[in-house]
Amino acid sequence: MAADGAARAGPRPLVFRVDDSTPGVVQSVLLERGWDKFDNREQDVEGWNLYWRTSSFRMTEHVNVKPWQQLNHHPGTTKLIRKDRLARQLKHMKRTYGSPLYEFIPPTFVMPSDYCQFVAEYFKEKQTLGTKPGYWICKPAELSRGRGIIIFSDIKDLIFDDTYIVQKYICNPLLVGRYKCDLRIYVCVTGFKPLTIYIYQEGLVRFATEKFDLGHLQNSYAHLTNSSINKSGASYEKVKEVVGRGCKWTLSRFFSYLRSWGVDDLLLWQKIRHVVILTVLAIAPSVPVAANCFELFGFDILIDDNLKPWLLEVNYSPALSLDCSADVSVKRKLIHDTIELIYLHGLRNERHGRGYADDGHPGGPLADADRGRHGDACSPLSCEPLFHPTGRTPNKDKPDVKKVVGTRPESQRASPRRDAVPGKDALPSTAEPPSKRKLKDRLAPRKASTPPCLPRLPSPAAWSPAAPRGPAAGGGEAPDAHAGGFVLIFPFNEATFRASRDGLNVKRIIQEFQKLTNKRCSQAAEKKTKIR
Repeated sequence: MAADGAARAGPRPLVFRVDDSTPGVVQSVLLERGWDKFDNREQDVEGWNLYWRTSSFRMTEHVNVKPWQQLNHHPGTTKLIRKDRLARQLKHMKRTYGSPLYEFIPPTFVMPSDYCQFVAEYFKEKQTLGTKPGYWICKPAELSRGRGIIIFSDIKDLIFDDTYIVQKYICNPLLVGRYKCDLRIYVCVTGFKPLTIYIYQEGLVRFATEKFDLGHLQNSYAHLTNSSINKSGASYEKVKEVVGRGCKWTLSRFFSYLRSWGVDDLLLWQKIRHVVILTVLAIAPSVPVAANCFELFGFDILIDDNLKPWLLEVNYSPALSLDCSADVSVKRKLIHDTIELIYLHGLRNERHGRGYADDGHPGGPLADADRGRHGDACSPLSCEPLFHPTGRTPNKDKPDVKKVVGTRPESQRASPRRDAVPGKDALPSTAEPPSKRKLKDRLAPRKASTPPCLPRLPSPAAWSPAAPRGPAAGGGEAPDAHAGGFVLIFPFNEATFRASRDGLNVKRIIQEFQKLTNKRCSQAAEKKTKIR
């Protein structure tokens, strides 16, 4: 009778642990999914499943993590976060594997160690430009949220008293209504050994709140896109040309805007994915082995008026505050989908019998314990592979090809995004092109017939990420193709899958990237030829 009563009661809820730095939206989402909050006065010290906090964990905490536990940080990732270390890592990759792939970061100098090299480059450029000014930006290596940044043209204005980086300032940014913007791209690395990278299909676009003007370099509201700065500006609440009120759009709205001017948003999205993979690849070989942890990064990427993405920085524990409707639309679903992504790996481990049995620790079988965003247990359907060699879905009764749009049952899908509902936030039909100088001559406006959405990625025809591999293919099981809005971007084919097993063969992976780049250039050349 006791056993029957336990069965009727169902599995115990999963338990999350937090500290004072844990974002409120994380706690809210986990409670919404049916999790319990850890209380060390009432629960066993090891009686939790997920520990989410802003600061990093000590290596001893990683070593002592239990099979049923997950930490939201991976050791060794500060090489991406500190601006000086990121610059050095990318310089090393550029020297080792050639410059063409790593041209997505502006010329960068670490101060004070690179001061002499910077001075030489500054005067070399000055001699080339003559009377025309050049522009540079100086950033503290460790600070965030736009603090301590100066933009200068005259070297006399360069001041630093600690470790800083000086970069060539990108003075031809893609402008929306004459306002500068950058993209916040969310990336989840679920493991470094083997390397597994997912990109989130939604994100944020952050705007400066005053019009871009190289004649006023000290105006932070015109040159910096950090929302922590711009939300205190006088123009934040004003209705700005094209941008509207505030200083944020969703990424889907931005891509819809670009499409309305004939921009190949799919090509741009592919370039962004390549920037993400090549950046993470720069530190992956040196990251220590650690189990049961993941890392959610915020990549800040600027697009110039040639539609080239530039990496500005990588954020550790990206801000999850809900300051506007765009934040609410993106970040709540981001946390929901991060939990689904992480616990897909738990489901995978359950299938292989690795450490997730109901052995008296909180939660029991993960498929039953996490109730999902609407209180329903996670469905095994969310583990179906998205990509198949035939390009078709596993359901033979539905022959239509499914693109990257999520495979949850209808009952578990999120409600429509606010920005996807026609209304006051809809894109104006009279919107001005992204940037007048270079895009105006080659973009023809056309009204978008669909609500804002992100570019849909084509299904690879020759690789099925979720298929098990034998020893000849590198062994093991490939990662799930997606979870919610997260899409697998590495490994991206059979060769990179093999190169990421049992050590990371960076040289082989770079060769695959070069093949992709050459193929893309050939396709672009053929397209231009046909147009002529």
